[in-house]
Amino acid sequence: MPSSPQHPAPTPSDLSGAVAEDLALYREKFRLRLPGSLNELHGPTQGIVDLPLHMAWSGMTSYDMSKPRQRMGLYRTVLHEGLRDDLPRYLDRDLLLQLWPVLRTLVGRTVRTVWEDAFPQLASRTRAAA
Repeated sequence: MPSSPQHPAPTPSDLSGAVAEDLALYREKFRLRLPGSLNELHGPTQGIVDLPLHMAWSGMTSYDMSKPRQRMGLYRTVLHEGLRDDLPRYLDRDLLLQLWPVLRTLVGRTVRTVWEDAFPQLASRTRAAA
């Protein structure tokens, strides 16, 4: 005798609702980490920067700020993995604004959207660079 499932399989519309909810939660995770203002970002602009393992868990832990690729990698890592207290410590406002036109292409869509929605000056930097 075939058994009937206790819970019916989700329909395509249920899946899209679940995906939308997951995306909203993912976006909120990054939104809650944002500083109140870009002026709070006073991270290093030179020297060697060592990231803690909770951010650099899958790759480099030391970044040489004099090397453009490493500097960009540091910012990408901090934007994706940094917690609220990490952002002012490791990001610098002026450097973020300078790097943003390229950096925005290296971060995920959700990170890019959250930062540009919160800080229109980032989006305007992108338009000015185009």
